[in-house]
Amino acid sequence: MSILYSIVLGIIQGLTEFWPISSSGHLLIFHEILPLNLTDNLAFDTSLHLGTLLALLIYFYNDIIVYFQAFLKSLQKWELKTDINQRLAWLILISVLPAGFFGYFFEAIITYYFRNILLACLTLIIVGFLFLIAEKYTPKTQTLSSLNWTKSLFIGLAQVLALIPGVSRSGITIISGMALNLKREEAARFSFLISIPIVFVAGAKKIFDLMQSGLNQEQIIVYALGFLTAAIFGYLAIKYLLNFLKNHSLNIFAYYRIILGLLVLLYFMLK
Repeated sequence: MSILYSIVLGIIQGLTEFWPISSSGHLLIFHEILPLNLTDNLAFDTSLHLGTLLALLIYFYNDIIVYFQAFLKSLQKWELKTDINQRLAWLILISVLPAGFFGYFFEAIITYYFRNILLACLTLIIVGFLFLIAEKYTPKTQTLSSLNWTKSLFIGLAQVLALIPGVSRSGITIISGMALNLKREEAARFSFLISIPIVFVAGAKKIFDLMQSGLNQEQIIVYALGFLTAAIFGYLAIKYLLNFLKNHSLNIFAYYRIILGLLVLLYFMLK
């Protein structure tokens, strides 16, 4: 049964990590409703996040190479005013710093105080309404070339909120990008790019800690299946969302978040 659950949760993680409906919120809800007999639910969730990291690395492989080479070039020859790739490489780095700082120094506090089902439901609902506001009041006309360091820092600070289950890393950063007049698909693309370093560092640390404690063969199979399933469905989710946002609003995700949050709150109130 654990193997079946790991596949189901891998599918959920793969889809919800990139669709702006909060992977951490969904995983927290499913752990509450369908508890798994795992060594560490949070560590299992991390293995799923590493699966979606693999999806990011595969989908954005060419972009990663271009920006990494541009970053190295900037260290030798500073041409930020004329080289858009150099500038975007540094803007991605700036956006990563806030979440990296808060995640490193406040991980234990965030896990202890914020990882609960009530807060996840409330943030699902609140951010859902933020989607509706962003769709109604933002122009959504700019490309990534319009970004500067202050705008990138703003998006990076918004990403800090994604440490709270239910907020959604992609959701809150897409909204913040739209608030800066970015087109939906441009905001989503930047959101995915700045998530790569954060997910990699956080996931690698947690998996290292878990391996130190040891895993039996069954647990390794469960974690591996979740990882692979999340990677496959994560890749499909990225591809679908970027195409979807070119011609469609975030409203469908907003309504889903609000309805899900209300239904889960009702479920636990009547339980």
